[in-house]
Amino acid sequence: MLNRWQDSYNSKLTTPQDAVKLISSGDSIVIPFSNGIPPALMEALASRLNNSDIGDIQLWGGLNARASSIYDFDLADKMLIINSFIGEHVRKGTQEGVFTFSPLRLSEFVRAVLLNPSPCTVVHQVAPMDEHGFFSTGTNCDYAWESAKVHPNRHHLILEVNEHMPRTFGNNQYHISEVSAVIENHQPLHCLADNGVQPIDETIGRYIAEKVEDGSCLQLGIGRIPNAVARFLKDKKNLGVHTEMMVDAMMDLYEAGAITCARKNFYPYRFIATFILGSQKLYDFVNNNPMIEMLSATYVNNPAVIARNDKVVSVNSTLEVDLGGQCNSEAIGYRPYSGTGGQLDFVQGAARSRGGKSFLTLYSTYTDKQGTPHSRIVPRLSDGGTVTVPRTDVDHVVTEYGIATLKGQHIRKRVEELINIAHPDFRDQLRFEAKQMNYIP
Repeated sequence: MLNRWQDSYNSKLTTPQDAVKLISSGDSIVIPFSNGIPPALMEALASRLNNSDIGDIQLWGGLNARASSIYDFDLADKMLIINSFIGEHVRKGTQEGVFTFSPLRLSEFVRAVLLNPSPCTVVHQVAPMDEHGFFSTGTNCDYAWESAKVHPNRHHLILEVNEHMPRTFGNNQYHISEVSAVIENHQPLHCLADNGVQPIDETIGRYIAEKVEDGSCLQLGIGRIPNAVARFLKDKKNLGVHTEMMVDAMMDLYEAGAITCARKNFYPYRFIATFILGSQKLYDFVNNNPMIEMLSATYVNNPAVIARNDKVVSVNSTLEVDLGGQCNSEAIGYRPYSGTGGQLDFVQGAARSRGGKSFLTLYSTYTDKQGTPHSRIVPRLSDGGTVTVPRTDVDHVVTEYGIATLKGQHIRKRVEELINIAHPDFRDQLRFEAKQMNYIP
């Protein structure tokens, strides 16, 4: 059977330049997050756009982790880049209006793609084909795999095979019979820089870790604070994982014996994730690891699915919180900075979970370019600020000054809780503003 699939593979193997000739004017292209984005195909597409008359193309994706010519502003008249979660390489273009932003929960990305009636091509970086003709999507199942499977107007599936992509298991496989073209490009995956954990992160991490019970099921977001939380969980027992993004901290907790997934109600003895982003050590850890199960973001991030595990603990970062409890995690004023991602999905999922808790974390202050400090706990969200998590859903907010518990609390209590975790230099002003708004007497 291997010879049969290998013959099919060989017949579809081509160059990046020839593969992107399958794309036509008016097409929509779906690319995965981060390491699922196929770099050679993106460069070939950029070259074709520069040197041909095709145009009116939409490129749907997010979390653009690697620089690429596809993000050149000169291509904007031929292709509209639509981001659901803004990575560093498209942030400037999105803020300046060269690209655009689609405010989506990660669980609803596929639904948005299906609403687009134009012909769809999915491009994906994958692990090498196995003897049965299957390609693992490796670090990235996310929304791209399901888009390829269910889009009624999907014309092409183009794969970039990379021997550095780990082979992972789950509902995350393509078969060679589904594929229009294959190219090969073997280059190391993008790894997240280790920015270290600062003392302020450890303070916040310790507060949260004290609230995590043995047998809890973890979702940790990206950044230093989730890593800091993990440092203080190593003595916990029988922790589990159900997360959109698998990070190094989870591997560390597994190696420390804290994560076993044995107490999970749903998918016991399995790490459940929809994408993986971290160090090369993490990519090596997940390779051929039967404990890792990769599933579509539509499923993993569904709050009802999340809640099938007891004691879900969700930890994510936010940018600012107003005195009513609204959290903005994705914009600086009217300028988009990141995206909703799975934050609201997991806040709501944890709320439905028996014994579940969610924590939104932030430093109490930031300093602007002129060196002036400002409070991140504010009377009202900044002008144009986005509500990522409504005040009705927010559970706990955490700064270096403690934890504010907001779920179910009236406005006076919320104001008291939030002022108590604000920086002391801003508490009097926040109290004054709260009185002006008749939040407190």
